[in-house]
Amino acid sequence: MDKRLLDILCCPVSKTPVRPATRNELDSINRTVAAGELVTVAGAPVKAKVAEALITVDRKVLYRVDDGIPVMLPEEGIGTLQIADFPHA
Repeated sequence: MDKRLLDILCCPVSKTPVRPATRNELDSINRTVAAGELVTVAGAPVKAKVAEALITVDRKVLYRVDDGIPVMLPEEGIGTLQIADFPHA
C-alpha cells in the first residue's frame, strides 16, 4: 500500500493511525474466520478470508482491504479482542 495513503488513513471512529496487518496477524484472523467465530463491529459474520488488512496501531480494530481499497467504514471494523490467538505486540 502506498506510504502516502497510509500516512493519512486512520480509524474513522477513534482517529487512531493504521498500519498494514502482519502475516501472523492475518493468519490468526483467518483461523477465526474459518471457525465461523469472527464478526464485524456491527455484528455481521465475517465469512470470507482476509487477504489484506489495516490495523490500528493500538491493535484494537482492523479493517479489511479489498482489491487494494481499504474498507474504512465504522460498521466494517473487526475488533481484535474476539480473536483468541491474536499475536501479542
